[in-house]
Amino acid sequence: MTRAVVTGFGAVTPLGITAPATWDGLLRGRSGVGAIEDEWAQDLPVRIAARVDDAFADALGVRESRRTDRAEQLTLVAGREAWASAGAPDVDTTRLAVAVGSANGGIATTLAQAKVLDEQGYRRVSPHTVTMLMANGPAAWLSIDLGAKGGARAPISACAAGAEAIAMGREMILAGTADVVVCGGVEAGVLPFSLAAFAQSRALSTRNERPLAASRPFDAGRDGFVMGEGAVVLVLESEEHARARGATVHGVVAGASLTSDAFDIVGGDPQNQARTIAQAVRSAALDPGDVGLVHAHATSTPVGDVNESTAIRAALPSPPPVTSTKGATGHLLGASGALGVLVALLALRDGTVPPTLNLESLDPAVDLDVVHGAAHPTSARHALVNAFGFGGHSASLVVSRD
Repeated sequence: MTRAVVTGFGAVTPLGITAPATWDGLLRGRSGVGAIEDEWAQDLPVRIAARVDDAFADALGVRESRRTDRAEQLTLVAGREAWASAGAPDVDTTRLAVAVGSANGGIATTLAQAKVLDEQGYRRVSPHTVTMLMANGPAAWLSIDLGAKGGARAPISACAAGAEAIAMGREMILAGTADVVVCGGVEAGVLPFSLAAFAQSRALSTRNERPLAASRPFDAGRDGFVMGEGAVVLVLESEEHARARGATVHGVVAGASLTSDAFDIVGGDPQNQARTIAQAVRSAALDPGDVGLVHAHATSTPVGDVNESTAIRAALPSPPPVTSTKGATGHLLGASGALGVLVALLALRDGTVPPTLNLESLDPAVDLDVVHGAAHPTSARHALVNAFGFGGHSASLVVSRD
């Protein structure tokens, strides 16, 4: 049976506007979190976020910038980097597909154009509003950009969306319906409305005076997540297609499991998370002891981190080292799972695990070996990546060294 191998990747994140810059920032222990100095944030209870440098948009043409939402722009830039990184595969366009997940799609456009309607009337609403706000916009624009006619899937599954898109890509390749799938996740929701909504639900950190220390996965003093934005895109290929063209293979998406916990609209069920992890390991034809690294979802919320810790220990009785990159990037919501896959692949490939930032005192309820302080070496061959979203969306992927 064929394998779904990774031949290219692109990333636009708070740590850098390319994948190499993002990876370098993670290994060096940098943080992309900062204070929001904009006037619109000054009356909000939360005034910190992890934002992408606006210079990323310099890679776009004027016309496409005017017709696209920030989420679509991030996707195009990351997608083009991934495509170039893979060597621009020569592939039958009917066997080239796209899958890009998001939690909110073009929420910035939705809010901005609603304000235009309220204040200036319907005649001032942009004719591009629909194609800018639609949640399938990132997948649609990238499919058009690449000429992909094998499908443009757009999972909308909260913080599991990017991981789900990659699982979809793997599924299409294993099913033989595509030779190449460009897949990942995106989010662009650092906005007054989003910050206010999450703050009202008490999900966000309120360490406004200490932005760099605000996102604290697994730390006993954590008080919520930090909103982030960005896009991460991978190029998956059937192994036969990749080998035939002499492509560099960075790793394999070896297993996947997508479940729903039917438990609570916000709180995750650790039993179901454990089931999801176990299914992903089995789908990779591995035993629990074969997993040598975990990239945890670990958002820095008091309940969520403990639930995931419980799930990891239940599914992997002798859990390997664990890391979470949200201390550095904030929570990229729909892009977070895709970033986790990228980080896990590069950690296996380069033999180095980036640290979990801001872990000063491990929560006693988290019985895990969490990598922190500095990057650690690893000889692991297989890694688990978790992504759990509001609504009970649960995704676990297993990636392996080639």
